[in-house]
Amino acid sequence: MKTALITGITGQDGSYLAELLLEKGYRVVGMTRRSSTASDERIAHIRDRIEIIQGDLLDQASLVEALRTVTPTEVYNLAAQSFVPTSWNQPVLTGEFTALGVTRVLEAIRQVDLEIRFYQASSSEMFGKVREMPQTEATPFHPRSPYGVAKAYGHFLTVNYRESYGLFAVSGILFNHESPRRGLEFVTRKVTDGAARISLGLANELRMGNLDAQRDWGYARDYVRAMWLMLQRDEPSDFVVGTGIAHSVRELCEVAFERVGLDYERHVVDDSKFHRPAEVDHLLADAGRARAILGWAPEVDFRGLVEMMVDADLARLRSGNATPVAG
Repeated sequence: MKTALITGITGQDGSYLAELLLEKGYRVVGMTRRSSTASDERIAHIRDRIEIIQGDLLDQASLVEALRTVTPTEVYNLAAQSFVPTSWNQPVLTGEFTALGVTRVLEAIRQVDLEIRFYQASSSEMFGKVREMPQTEATPFHPRSPYGVAKAYGHFLTVNYRESYGLFAVSGILFNHESPRRGLEFVTRKVTDGAARISLGLANELRMGNLDAQRDWGYARDYVRAMWLMLQRDEPSDFVVGTGIAHSVRELCEVAFERVGLDYERHVVDDSKFHRPAEVDHLLADAGRARAILGWAPEVDFRGLVEMMVDADLARLRSGNATPVAG
């Protein structure tokens, strides 16, 4: 039986990855920070099938102890300060978690067991002000946020430990991937939740930032399958993962409001408060290598994803769980 240690297991990707690995017969251990409040609603349905260990990306000793206790065959580093707007307000904290946190995990692996296979969650935000269209594994990075800069650091450090110490260490350069488990502060969930609220009479308008920004959006459950495939190869290599189709935030709003029988133009308001200091205008993946080498392809398209999320938000709100939208 293989053992996987997942940092960030309580997040969107961590919960889907845990489900996938359980289906494949893994022993799954999640590493979480000690907190006085529970934040495990995404893994509540599998809580009795996984193990939880305490650890912190800010604490090197806790990572070493976690590896020695769990003895994993694979480590998936999904933990980070992952909300781009917050990275401008908290750039130092973002650097500590999202950049130096990768250093601490890799160094712990180097100290404990060089045979551990390591997956780093890189991000399309590293491309930022894109140099070419679409973006491949060879496209130069030009990050446009502290988050993107921190992710680029973690990406290059993963390459460095692979080349310096022979670690099986890979990065998945994942483009935007969403689901009903996405946090309410992220743009896709903000839109689907907003459309659902307005259709139920719980709100009248949805205030948004740049409606013309374009992203390559896919379904998170599809993307964690790519993570696993990367660690099953004979040789480590980094891969771009995305659908190869970009959509604007405006299209996102249009599809979401269509799902509830509304015209988005009557409810969506452009608010400069939600514009980024430095915008990333157009991200589009060329996932040709992932398709050819990993045999990976997305199964859910953009419209199917947005409609799935709207339906989930409608069901949640109708059940009485009308948590306010954040951000």
